[in-house]
Amino acid sequence: MAEPAAAEERPAWYNEPCCLGIDEAGRGPVLGPMVYATAWAPISKSKELKAMGFADSKTLNEEKRVRLYEAIQRHGGLLGYEADVLSAATISGKMLSKERVSLNALAFESTCKLIEGVLARGVNLAEAYIDALGDTTKHKERLSQRFPGVQFTVEAKADATYPIVSAASIVAKVTRDHALRDFVLQEAAGISTQFGSGYPADPETKKWLEASIDRVFGFPSLVRFSWSTCNPLLEQHGAVVKFEADADDAPGQQTLNFGGRAAGSSAPGAAAASSGAGRHSYFRARKMQRAGLAF
Repeated sequence: MAEPAAAEERPAWYNEPCCLGIDEAGRGPVLGPMVYATAWAPISKSKELKAMGFADSKTLNEEKRVRLYEAIQRHGGLLGYEADVLSAATISGKMLSKERVSLNALAFESTCKLIEGVLARGVNLAEAYIDALGDTTKHKERLSQRFPGVQFTVEAKADATYPIVSAASIVAKVTRDHALRDFVLQEAAGISTQFGSGYPADPETKKWLEASIDRVFGFPSLVRFSWSTCNPLLEQHGAVVKFEADADDAPGQQTLNFGGRAAGSSAPGAAAASSGAGRHSYFRARKMQRAGLAF
């Protein structure tokens, strides 16, 4: 995300009551980043936004999306926008970490990050429209607690209802498309970039996943290896790895005892016995004792 604008660079309309919209692109695919984006504008310019022809990015062809995205870039006096790109590696790393982070939690963190970024720019944010899945009431309550000065509207398919969310949807979709198009595989140069739509049900994507597995290192960094689609492919095509551990201690084997007072020791302040049950023969033979027990 870009740094907040300096005071002298801040547009005058930031002082007007403003609204923002937030939407995502790439939540479901097994390939590439998930992108959350926001667009914001003065509430007084709502009619102008609607006249620009914004709509849910999924209903627009690529040419129309790009044209509207370029219009957003040109209208700096009317619109602000920002995107938060979560790479496939970030998503998988978070979801498979010791303290697992769900996709919904990642989405909430990204949403809050975008709102905080807009506020940090000095925007007089009065209203926020969020496209969200799942329990929208709970999502709204959490956001309202986090940002009590903002009036939230959280709805499924908000990108089809509110032009400001539609603008954010276009920013998210075009940003993700560019990220996929410009992605440079860190792995072997021989890996094809013909991976289809990136969705698990796409036959071309499935074919690419199977062809791109390294038997030892697994999938390229473009792949969200935390997706359930990946596990069967790894089991089928990956190399079998065996982890060998040392056998447990044999029955009756003596072990060092540091947890309690040595056998035969007397009251506190008295010297501990130099030998006792449970102590290793090395210490008994040399009449050695723990220093802390001798004082």
